[in-house]
Amino acid sequence: MRAIDAGLLLCHECHMLNKQEPDGRKQFCSRCGGVIHVRRPDSLVRTWALLLTAALLYIPANILPIMTVNSLGQGQSDTILSGIIELVHLGMLPIAIVVFIASILVPTFKLIGISLLLYSIQRHQPMSVRQRILMYRFIEWIGRWSMLDIFVIAILVAVVKFGSLASIEPGFGSIAFASVVILTMLAALTFDPRLIWDNTESDGNHD
Repeated sequence: MRAIDAGLLLCHECHMLNKQEPDGRKQFCSRCGGVIHVRRPDSLVRTWALLLTAALLYIPANILPIMTVNSLGQGQSDTILSGIIELVHLGMLPIAIVVFIASILVPTFKLIGISLLLYSIQRHQPMSVRQRILMYRFIEWIGRWSMLDIFVIAILVAVVKFGSLASIEPGFGSIAFASVVILTMLAALTFDPRLIWDNTESDGNHD
């Protein structure tokens, strides 16, 4: 049974369960005073908008240089992929694998995973509740590793400052990549996971 079937509404601010008022008026949490909704307003629309914007920015994030290394007056610009290849050539395979997972696999999985989750809910596709909730929890879990690449660049820019001898400058690709990460994180936050159970009966999945 869902909480709404028992006449209970969850506060998104303090996570307290409140008794739903029968008159259907705007309701506030009895503990923190936050506005309570049966479901987050326009959750699917907002999540789709953030997700599509992130997908569009994912193209320049991988095409444009993510950083430029200046050494002895000469500069070398690297995209995410070329940077990974360069790390492999330098014999730094473990670091290359970490960057590949954090910069390519994680954002790609988040974009595809959230899209499949939204599509399965809207189109009543044959995905069980267990599959949906596991996907949602995994997306939330991997989100914390998405900014690893940006953190590495920020540290390198701050540390490698030797005047004309050597320096590292962030490229426009890093801005696009950071935007992708932020937008996918916001998409996961705007998605209301309670929608996973709302169409369970119509899907015929009682997993």
